[in-house]
Amino acid sequence: MIIRMVSCLVALAVAAALSGCAGGQPAAPVGSFSSDNPGSVNIHWVSAPDGLVLVDGLRTLSDARRALTQIQATGQPVAAILVTHPHPDHVGGIGEFDRAYPEAPIYANTATAEFIRTDPLGFYALTHQQLGDDHPAKPVVPDHTVAPGAPVDIAGLHLETAEFGAGEAVAAVAYYQPDSAALFAGDLVGNRVTPALLEGHTCGWLTSLDQLRARFPDARILYPGHGAPGDPAALIDAQREYLRTFRQLTRPTVAEGSPGGGEVTADEQRSIIGKLDRRYPNYPRVASLPNIQELNIAAVATELRGENSAALAPACQP
Repeated sequence: MIIRMVSCLVALAVAAALSGCAGGQPAAPVGSFSSDNPGSVNIHWVSAPDGLVLVDGLRTLSDARRALTQIQATGQPVAAILVTHPHPDHVGGIGEFDRAYPEAPIYANTATAEFIRTDPLGFYALTHQQLGDDHPAKPVVPDHTVAPGAPVDIAGLHLETAEFGAGEAVAAVAYYQPDSAALFAGDLVGNRVTPALLEGHTCGWLTSLDQLRARFPDARILYPGHGAPGDPAALIDAQREYLRTFRQLTRPTVAEGSPGGGEVTADEQRSIIGKLDRRYPNYPRVASLPNIQELNIAAVATELRGENSAALAPACQP
């Protein structure tokens, strides 16, 4: 059933047909572009009656130009840009789409727009330092607000939304297209990738995953920020399992009486990375950081040290 569903939606994306999949339900065709590894990131676009609606904007201006070639080949204008969260790899290229389609509104929730405006963690400045002019020091700030839980109606397309607090990022919005049952989850869900846990909110992320699944139970295909699209339940479960495993492997390093006295030792770090590599082989990094696993361990260890086990949300319980 899942294979048939995915095949049907892929055919829609390629043929740009609106004939629908199982049950005759109409479906909006979805196109996608993925940048190169390391740190491959996705941009998706949905064909609406009055143009294309983009989901996220890639990391670099050069990647955005490559995607723009495919987008313009559809012959449809870009009617709007939706931002799922404020990380540099999803907003750095938005300026290229904004220049090509200056009338297209850019949507994000308030927290995401404020993060892009102020760069409180220095993410954009650091990425600009690493990549030069291919990543702007100040990305384009969204000019339209997605209110919590409010739908977005643009270019003849109706999208439901859900807002989430600190998890993978400081904030996130998922977009759901009911007619096609397509869910655009940004980095709340990745598919067989090594995620960035740098902000140290894995408990919030786990809670958001439960909320995402409950909010959109009818979703039939999920388009992630990194990796291939797939069955929503399977991808959400896999993301949850990765986060819980990471927390489980890291927790002993911060326990009382641990070899480092609560600090992760080099041996403990190597052990965690070895176990992760064996359990999740060939999971490409979502960022070009070569030491992303070490940074992830440090961030999660800090998070776990500050947790009160008695007050943990059910999703985060050991």
